[in-house]
Amino acid sequence: MTISSSSSKGKVLLTGGTGFVASHVLDCLLEHGFEVVVTVRSQEKGQRIVKSIDEALGKQVSFVVVEDIAQDGAFDEAVKSDPPFDYVVHTASPFQLHFEDPVRDCLDPAIKGTTGILKSIHSHAPTVKRVVITSSSAAVLALSDHPKVYDESRWCDVTWEQATDPVYTYRASKKFAEQSAWSFHAAHAPSFSLATINNTYTFGPVPRSLASLGALNTSNQRIRDLVQGRMRDSGIHPTAPVFTFVDVRDVALAHVRALTVPEAGGKRFYVVGGFFSNPRIAGIVRRRFPQLEGRLPPDGEDDFPEGHWAFDNSRSREVLGVEYTGLEKSVVDTVESILRFEGAGGQ
Repeated sequence: MTISSSSSKGKVLLTGGTGFVASHVLDCLLEHGFEVVVTVRSQEKGQRIVKSIDEALGKQVSFVVVEDIAQDGAFDEAVKSDPPFDYVVHTASPFQLHFEDPVRDCLDPAIKGTTGILKSIHSHAPTVKRVVITSSSAAVLALSDHPKVYDESRWCDVTWEQATDPVYTYRASKKFAEQSAWSFHAAHAPSFSLATINNTYTFGPVPRSLASLGALNTSNQRIRDLVQGRMRDSGIHPTAPVFTFVDVRDVALAHVRALTVPEAGGKRFYVVGGFFSNPRIAGIVRRRFPQLEGRLPPDGEDDFPEGHWAFDNSRSREVLGVEYTGLEKSVVDTVESILRFEGAGGQ
C-alpha cells in the first residue's frame, strides 16, 4: 500500500484515534489517499499510533492531544489546521458496560463530546464539508417489544430518567449523543453536512497499536476469551442480548464512504452484517483452528432465539456500496490477529 502525498483526497480529523473502530477507519482513510490527523488523550498514545503505521504512509498521519472531550472547547484547537480540514470523523465515545459514575464516565463524554466537536467545527473550521459520527445500534434497538424489522427510522426507547441506571447508561449515551448531533445541525445550519454510522456488535482484526489484549474492544472479547481458554471450564457464555454483528473493516469503509458520497449527507446508516451467537463463533474456531481444541469449552447448544427480529441494511449497501463480510471470515481473521498478537509478546 503506497500512497504519495500528491494523491491526497483531502484532510481528515479523526477523533478517538486509539479506539478499535477508529484504528480501522484510519487504515481505510490511508488506503483511500487521505491525510489524517488523529486525536488522542496523551502523547504516548499518539506516538504509538504513528509508530504502528507503515513507513511509506508515515507522512500522511499525525496526532493532536485532546485530554478530556467533555470539557468546553476541548476541540477548539484540534479543528484548526494548515492546510485546513475537509472532513471530520468523530468516533471518540466510551464503550463500556460498567461505570463508577455513569454521568462522568459515559454520558458527559458521549453527549458533550459530540456537541462540543460540532460547535468547534462550526466556529473554527469553516472548510469542513462533512462530519461523520460513530453512533451505535444501541441508539436504534428498543429495550423490548421489538418490531419485526429494524432500520434507520428506529430509535431506542430508553428515557433520560433511565440513563443513570448503569443497565441503560451506554444505550442512553449513544441515543442522546446522536440526537444532540442532529439537533445541533438543525438549529445552527452549519456549512457541513452530517451522517451517522449505527454499527452493531463489531468483530474483526485487533489494531496494530493495541497496547494489550486486555484493552481489546468489548465485542471482540468473546473471541479473545475463547482463544485464551477463558471459557474452557465455565462453558460458552450466553450470547444475549445482541445477536447481530458486523466486521470492523465494513464499518470503516462505511465511515469513509459516508464522508464523500453526496447522497450520504443527512442520513443515518444502520450498519449490520448478519447474525451470530457465541456457540456459532466457538464452532468456527473449533473447525478452523484445531490446534486450539484444548483451550475450547465443550460444544454448546445454539442459543439463537426463535422468532428473532430481522434487519434492513439496504441503505448502507445502496448508498455507501458496502458488501458485508460473513461471520466465518470475520471470526477467522480476528482469531488469526489475536494469535499473531500473542506471538509477538502481547498479553
